[in-house]
Amino acid sequence: MAFVVGYGVAILGAIFAYLLSENKSKKSKYIIWGIALMVAISPFLSFAVGLTYASLVENGWAILGIFSILFPIGFVSGLIMLLKGIFKKEKAEEHL
Repeated sequence: MAFVVGYGVAILGAIFAYLLSENKSKKSKYIIWGIALMVAISPFLSFAVGLTYASLVENGWAILGIFSILFPIGFVSGLIMLLKGIFKKEKAEEHL
């Protein structure tokens, strides 16, 4: 049942990021989703997927294999989103 906790935290992290980024600028959305992906979604989701796969194939080492593949992909994706949000320039609003 540990994988349920992993999936639950990942889903709660995504919901929390969605609620925080609602009605924000694109720059803020990139920053919020980048942090959420690096801290809440990627580690817990990769752990839960690894644990689910390991229980299916009945091999404990499968957790390490899946985790070591999925976590860096998710973390780097979150880091790219965060950096894109930090260095993105806001467009000046044009008034008619």
